[in-house]
Amino acid sequence: MNFTHLEAFLSVARAGSVSGGAGRLNVSQPAVTREIKELEGRIGLILFDRLPRGVALTQAGHVLLTYAERIFALADAAESELRELAGLTAGQLAVGASATVGVYLIPDMIARFNGTYPQVNIELNVVNTELVEAGLMAQTYALGFIEGPYDANIFDAEEIGIDEIVIVASPSHPMAGKKVAATTLLNKQLILREPGSGTRAAVEEAYSRANLTIVPAMSISHTEAIKRMLLRGKSLAYLSRLSVADELRRKELATVKLIDFDIKRSLRMIWLKNRSFSPSTASFIALVREARLTDQKLTSE
Repeated sequence: MNFTHLEAFLSVARAGSVSGGAGRLNVSQPAVTREIKELEGRIGLILFDRLPRGVALTQAGHVLLTYAERIFALADAAESELRELAGLTAGQLAVGASATVGVYLIPDMIARFNGTYPQVNIELNVVNTELVEAGLMAQTYALGFIEGPYDANIFDAEEIGIDEIVIVASPSHPMAGKKVAATTLLNKQLILREPGSGTRAAVEEAYSRANLTIVPAMSISHTEAIKRMLLRGKSLAYLSRLSVADELRRKELATVKLIDFDIKRSLRMIWLKNRSFSPSTASFIALVREARLTDQKLTSE
């Protein structure tokens, strides 16, 4: 197989017809047909079933399509990084981030970075920590940003801030602004993030260390939905201070101080061990490190 064969195959597979594939490549149909036949001859398998209208991938075609897409994605990534190294005004940076840091912190950093390096195309994917790590291992992401633990055997990491999990309520709530013991909350209408979320895991771990079990009245998977419920009801919720910083500043929400213990967690930037950084990645890392020292949003203070 060669790139010409694979390019013809991929174009036809995506277009669903030889004529469509030829149009994508701006070549003649006979030329594309010849490339497909040569490819099928070399591997000894039929890749397309010829239909009255168009073509359909065979089982072998589906298998090859997966690899062809990966091959051309890697080729594009290689070309992008080489353009950067050649000093051209182009670049690509793919970042994976878990929910809290991905929604409430990294967008501000990307905006700053884009102001300095507008030629660099940045892709941010907000997923859970497990998928951030998987993306780093597959080299889909150059950098990852997470709250909480990570696999130190596979990744290097750097703390970029401390996030605090706080009790939040409407300013009109009877407990707003007060100091309370954890036990007084056990019979209250308490909202937690869904099971499996990093925020909920941090809360449950803190209660467990205090020999307490927390059973929420509601579990909600979206932070913004929880905030809307707090504004309209009499509930309390454990949320990341980072996620409610704006509402606290505008006094739309208020905190309830827990006297038993604090719930804090590290915010980390992680990357695959021994991976070299492109110029765009290195510049973004430098910006994050500078923000770690200067941006008050990165701390719970």
